[in-house]
Amino acid sequence: MGGTARRRTGSDTGPPTPEAAPSPPARRGPVAAALMLGMALAALDSTIISTAIPQIVGDLGGFSVFSWLFSGYLLAVTVSLPVYGKLSDTFGRKPVLLFGIVLFLLGSLLCAGAWDMGSLIAFRVVQGLGGGALQGTVQVIAADLYPLEERPKIQARLSSVWALSSVAGPAIGGLLAGYADWRWIFLINLPVGAVALLLIVRHLHEPAREAVATSRVDWAGALAIFVSGGLLLTALVQGGVAWAWLSAPSLALFAGSAVGMAGTVWIERRAAEPIIPGWVWRRRTISAVNLALGALGLLMIAPTVFLPTYGQSVLGLGPIAAGFVLSAMTLSWPISAALSSRVYNRIGFRRCAITGVSIAALVLLAFPLLPYPGADPGAAWQPALIMLLLGAALGLFQLPLIIWVQSSVRWAERGTATASILFCRLVGQCVGAAVFGAVANATLTGRLEVAPSAIRPGLPDDLDSVSRALEHPGTLTDQAADYLRRAVDTAVEHVYVGSAGAAVLALLTLLFLAPRRTPAGLDGEQGAAGATGPEGATGADEQARTAG
Repeated sequence: MGGTARRRTGSDTGPPTPEAAPSPPARRGPVAAALMLGMALAALDSTIISTAIPQIVGDLGGFSVFSWLFSGYLLAVTVSLPVYGKLSDTFGRKPVLLFGIVLFLLGSLLCAGAWDMGSLIAFRVVQGLGGGALQGTVQVIAADLYPLEERPKIQARLSSVWALSSVAGPAIGGLLAGYADWRWIFLINLPVGAVALLLIVRHLHEPAREAVATSRVDWAGALAIFVSGGLLLTALVQGGVAWAWLSAPSLALFAGSAVGMAGTVWIERRAAEPIIPGWVWRRRTISAVNLALGALGLLMIAPTVFLPTYGQSVLGLGPIAAGFVLSAMTLSWPISAALSSRVYNRIGFRRCAITGVSIAALVLLAFPLLPYPGADPGAAWQPALIMLLLGAALGLFQLPLIIWVQSSVRWAERGTATASILFCRLVGQCVGAAVFGAVANATLTGRLEVAPSAIRPGLPDDLDSVSRALEHPGTLTDQAADYLRRAVDTAVEHVYVGSAGAAVLALLTLLFLAPRRTPAGLDGEQGAAGATGPEGATGADEQARTAG
């Protein structure tokens, strides 16, 4: 999308916006703690609510629309990310992060006081608008504070917050819903957010920026992105669920999103300070990483959405045990990410990411080769091992790409660039949920249509109904239950093959679209701007040049 920014090269001599100097180590610790608390707010909120849904529905009603508690939040986060990225580049990171935390806490307080499902969904959207600022700005501040060689450590800490949240969130949500009240799920955000606010106000200091007085915010572009992105993501999230893909609502939403995107391009081309500048897509490094991480969003649907169903429906595990199978990936991912610097320092960002996604493709293809386990919880170690290896591979893939992009732009572009890659990953997740949901349901439908006539009467006809039937096997004959388990096993295998295809797509993007050598490392401008830190001078320049 438009803008008049020219492509930068190593010889670009345009006046750079001064890099924010890293905080002294004594102050970085409290700020890092605040970033982890801020990330915990967003990470826990994605998992803690899932186990409390029965209690929420029992209290407020609205079973037919409760999925919007998740979809509404996701939509708000996704469409707001580019806006917050541009605002953080314009006005600084601190005010955007403070605004995001305050808005998130306001949404949490409103959610705790919701009186029906409609109001709770609306307040979850408010939470999501705050969560968009949290997810994007936390990553950018981490890149501002830590020199290139130290970024894997802080990024691994932030990843560990997500890993811990994926394990602890459902347990905490279940405890609060079962022994207190589901409203405490939202109220516990308040003290955590208050501590994060205090630490950021006291310890995060940014240099004054003269550009703030003259910068203009592209509010028309922001609104256009909200409208077009919201229509598209609503179509992807609800298509095939609330209505058929070729129904009038789906076609109207897709058409509206197409018109909105055309209007967004028209507005952004004429804006003096576009929300999504054209250079985001003209620079090969950023555009290739955007596409690669969009593919990552696609492939993540298989383990995060379908593996728990596989664990419960095929292996016969309980919900908590099925969650622990998935947690193997979230444990190895941050460890691998923390160690990734030792790899990309030797072979470059691009080759490190290529190595990680190649291994991920092979691991995903190994899942369909697992023998059919039947209802044997003892076989859970096999998919757990697959997930452990997948997490290790993705740690080598995602983090080097994020650091590569952040190291290839100026300070005043870092927020926009980081938001763009997070935005593309979230869009990939929405597309993946739609595509792989359709693949799973089509596989199940095909299997059920050819079921033996002796067991065909009474068999369910979609993934959710199959899962519910297998949770209560007393309603099925042994032959029917085994047939359904095999059908679910086949459906999940097909999804994993599709995820491997997404990994191959990311691999091809890095092989043929990503530049083998990056333009001069703009992260190194920090040294020229008077910042003190080992990343100045030549270190980051050399690493940003050697992309692999």
